[in-house]
Amino acid sequence: MEFEIVIGLEVHAQLKTNTKIFCGCTTSFGAAPNSHTCPVCLGMPGVLPVLNKQVVDYSIRMALATNCEINRTNQFARKNYFYPDLPKGYQVSQFDLPIAEHGWVKIEVEDESKKIGLTRIHMEEDAGKLVHDEREPKSYVDLNRTAVPLIEIVSEPDLRSPEEAVAYLKKIHSILRYLDICDGNMQEGSFRCDANISLRPHGQKELGTRTELKNMNSFRNVQRALEYEIRRQRDLLLEGEEVVQATLLWDPDRNVTSSMRSKEEAHDYRYFPDPDLVPIVIDEEWIETARASLPELPGQRKQRFMEELGLPAYDAEVLTAAKELADYFEAALLGYDNAKKLSNWIMTELMREFKGGGPEDIAACKVSPANLAALLTMVQKGTISGKIAKTVFSDMMESGKEAEAIVKEKNLSQMSDEGDLVRIVQEIMADNPEQVEQFRDGKTKVMGFFVGQLMKKTKGQANPQMANELFQKELTK
Repeated sequence: MEFEIVIGLEVHAQLKTNTKIFCGCTTSFGAAPNSHTCPVCLGMPGVLPVLNKQVVDYSIRMALATNCEINRTNQFARKNYFYPDLPKGYQVSQFDLPIAEHGWVKIEVEDESKKIGLTRIHMEEDAGKLVHDEREPKSYVDLNRTAVPLIEIVSEPDLRSPEEAVAYLKKIHSILRYLDICDGNMQEGSFRCDANISLRPHGQKELGTRTELKNMNSFRNVQRALEYEIRRQRDLLLEGEEVVQATLLWDPDRNVTSSMRSKEEAHDYRYFPDPDLVPIVIDEEWIETARASLPELPGQRKQRFMEELGLPAYDAEVLTAAKELADYFEAALLGYDNAKKLSNWIMTELMREFKGGGPEDIAACKVSPANLAALLTMVQKGTISGKIAKTVFSDMMESGKEAEAIVKEKNLSQMSDEGDLVRIVQEIMADNPEQVEQFRDGKTKVMGFFVGQLMKKTKGQANPQMANELFQKELTK
């Protein structure tokens, strides 16, 4: 029996506000445990929350960027559950009146574009963090993260493979970073996701029993966890067993999921409107002000790179995935006008050095966009060969020196003196009479051998085009 995979994702993104959602405590990361707290975020009796307006601003911007309908009136609700890292005994979230609904984003998987629906975007406060002692059975509570503002972005169950799920996550991550409303740091937990997954026989309309994978904080772990859960559910169904609805945790060390608890439904949380927070009314002026502040988004930038610069869709997609990488590319383009050759260099040499090309990598890059442009200009002018340019680039990445200085210091300029090259060409021909006869008998592929010998003798400094022309001339005398 063949099964259809159905995946929906819930993305939690911490917003880049300076203070928490309902109090003046800082949201900065990495402080001593419980040092960024106050009576409001600790839920002390008698305190009242005050909404941070920037949280609403950021939520509106994300809603506009993902084609959502913004609810002009929306409301906070209390989501009741009891856990050590939730000091109030409830989480302030949104339920039946979220800030935005019915949006969509486009993803590309294997050169095919697909529209993924967004059910809703809602605002809420984050919970604290449990720190487990590995030496003894104790856990400690750090409430610094409590009430840090979040938006939860809930997709429709439109994803049909782990690859689509990862592509969707990367697109949401990219939009958040372009908007500059979330730093997207997955290691610090400011961008994380839960995945709902079920299998159903092909052709069946009803969804199968789903499980939820919680708090995955890397694209790789999301893909591996989904692949494992698909196999696990398929095996159960093929053996005639039922899938039990549950919340699961992914163990990246053992590559397995484990049950955390039975899956809760909305009624288990006993939602009701928060009596301490009035409904939020958003007028048209507020929305239009937010719309006017939107930057060029990754999809728009990709389209511009394709239309104005003539880049293939793949290149444009890679270059615009991270705002910092796209900015680097456009800055380098100011000094070097061949967009395709520049994109090739960035996607191969630059990203190979970084094993990626994310924002932290670009910020730490010792090769400025202007210096990369200068290096490629030297190749274009024939000052150095493409092969030598790669060596020079590695040196630039390590030392931070300019290309011209390295070429001069190591005497790497390309040999373009015809007299010097003719002498070497004649030496190679004299040393290889058999290959000379092969060429003259019509085996022109042997030209590669001759040019290779010349590059070896000149340590890669000969001008390849001139080398071809000189061999052609000398061999046909």
